[in-house]
Amino acid sequence: MAEKKDLDFTYTTIDEIFRLSMGETADYSGAKYDGDFTLTLEQAQKAKHKFIADSLGIEKGSKVLDMACGWGPFCQYVTQERAASCIGLTLSEGQAEACQKNGMNVLVKDCRHVKPDDFGTFDAISCIGGLEHFCSVEEWKAGKQEKVYSEFFEMLGNLLPKGGKFYMQTMTFSKNMINYEELDIHAEKGSAPHVMALMVKEFPGSWLPYGPEMVIRNASPVFKIISQESGRHDYIETIGQWRKKFRKFNLKKYMLYLSLIPKYIMDKEFRHQVAVFRISPNKVCFEKNIMNHFRLVFEKI
Repeated sequence: MAEKKDLDFTYTTIDEIFRLSMGETADYSGAKYDGDFTLTLEQAQKAKHKFIADSLGIEKGSKVLDMACGWGPFCQYVTQERAASCIGLTLSEGQAEACQKNGMNVLVKDCRHVKPDDFGTFDAISCIGGLEHFCSVEEWKAGKQEKVYSEFFEMLGNLLPKGGKFYMQTMTFSKNMINYEELDIHAEKGSAPHVMALMVKEFPGSWLPYGPEMVIRNASPVFKIISQESGRHDYIETIGQWRKKFRKFNLKKYMLYLSLIPKYIMDKEFRHQVAVFRISPNKVCFEKNIMNHFRLVFEKI
């Protein structure tokens, strides 16, 4: 799995840039347009939150666990719009501090290792983008990817009652995924080998599942799938809207960009990691169908 130091680069090192670009509860996961790209990014993100809350049956008084909660946009939605109680978990110190500052109950904790003794059980659980970081390249190479996922779902089962629902949103590899041996940071810019090599640099310690089938298969001893849908086109639009927000002028934000220039010049690995601000390798991967994106709703059996 991506370790705390890995996630701290993506979600703490440039934490303030994210929040200055996208707001205090920066929603860094695919929005839900359902084909209506006249929606603003904020409207599409709220539509996603409503869809998740409806899918999980969250209502007044529901006890919710939001795993890999980011800057807390879904936690905020269910507490403010549904009058539910929510605990959020993240491995990023920067995200946790921002959430706590904004009044949310968010803790720094590995969400793969939660026991009923920690917080009790829950009425509903969400994990929006977390699974993408659960398996490392090294674990995949060692043949442990399915074990990582099956143990996660077993752990989840202990946190929910029978009939309790779990929502997962995750990127997956898709039909045009290439062999790992083909990844090459020096390949032609924008090519599959190049953008996939950048993805590994951008998200260290992380390797995606091979399609929703792998996820569903490993959930099946404990959960049945209720619904699944692809959000690939929605994610392409989301990334395009993020790029506009990152570029929109804000003096404090641009001063932060300037402060990163020495590191950008001196540190080759850092240049690869911040490629998201230049060529958006994940957007290219979605466009080329190297990756897909799924919304999955499970029910404990």
